[in-house]
Amino acid sequence: MPTADVNIAFAAEKTSQIEAARSRDRAFKSRIDRGEIRMIGGDRYEVLTGWDRGEVFTVTRNTKGEIDAIIANHGLDSRADGTIALYAASPAWHDLGQIIPGGTTDIDTVLGAGGLDFTVTTVPALYEWNGELRQHEDQFHTVRTDTGAPLGVVGRRYQPIQNRQAFEFLQELVGRFDVIWESAGVIRGGKRVFVSIRLPETVTVDADGINDIVVPYVAVMNDHSGNGQFQCVVTPWRPVCANTERFAVRDAVTRWAVRHTAGATSQIREARRTLGLSAQYFERFAEEETALARTDLAISEFHKVIGDLYPLDDDATDAKKNNFAARLGLLDAGFRAEGERLGFTAYAAERAITGYVDHLAPRRPAKSMTEEIARATAAFEGADDDLKSRAHKRLMLLTRR
Repeated sequence: MPTADVNIAFAAEKTSQIEAARSRDRAFKSRIDRGEIRMIGGDRYEVLTGWDRGEVFTVTRNTKGEIDAIIANHGLDSRADGTIALYAASPAWHDLGQIIPGGTTDIDTVLGAGGLDFTVTTVPALYEWNGELRQHEDQFHTVRTDTGAPLGVVGRRYQPIQNRQAFEFLQELVGRFDVIWESAGVIRGGKRVFVSIRLPETVTVDADGINDIVVPYVAVMNDHSGNGQFQCVVTPWRPVCANTERFAVRDAVTRWAVRHTAGATSQIREARRTLGLSAQYFERFAEEETALARTDLAISEFHKVIGDLYPLDDDATDAKKNNFAARLGLLDAGFRAEGERLGFTAYAAERAITGYVDHLAPRRPAKSMTEEIARATAAFEGADDDLKSRAHKRLMLLTRR
């Protein structure tokens, strides 16, 4: 049986969570008992499994103590009129935002409907000393010109990439591929914004076997906080909330990024050339993933692959041996779960390794940073790309046995 488009699977999972919470307290409690969700205080719960692992949502109850509604954490901003800052060509799982059925090819409509029609400027950073207001010569604040809201602290060389400048280069791809704008939205008060288009053809992994379908999107993210880059990714995700925006970066099959400096807008033209190669990339991607899907892999062989990726010296300390055993246990469980669904193949092994790196591998967050934020930051910056690439190359060797 073919697996679903990840966006459809994510939406279905969110809907099932919401409906279970709305309709049957017993079903909701059973999800807690199965370890799928957990209470984290009061009426707030955290999702522990599935596409939206780590997301927090709120449950409200009526006077009888029965579940009345569930408020999912979509992470999107509200516009001045109270509506959610999201444009989409079809309804999202949360059923919010400005939906234009069938989409549009006009960038100005997209920016307006998604709440991205604002600009950003920089103002000097000021501080008070002995009752006197002084200016920090090498530090500035990024500020929204429509609301005056502060977005971040930046250095002298920082130059905002305006939303329209950031996204209008995709208009050429919209025309060339005869596609529509799929989504656009605002997160964290305007600190991050995104748009996406869908590439015209789907990609099928092992059409005669597992028939795993990948729907490729081009997603572009712009950051106004000073802590991130302008970034384009080709990904199976259509961002329509904070989670799927993060997933789009995490699961990107190719990416291009540039820092906010004086020459950034001219460099964005390079992204057009890079993205123009995406169709060929997905063809190669499908070929290689199909080869992995057709390569049987015993659990003992999977353990050897893990040993190559995470080598353990003979004289390793007990602590390192314990860490290795714990990691192997999690990876082994992931491979068995993927194997039950996809067959015990190199393809299932790759998915298990990627799942471990993205969701389970321990993170040592910097000071004042939670582990969840550290994990999201690692995904955004591509910190694990080298490990994932080595895993893919190592597994590809098995296809040539």
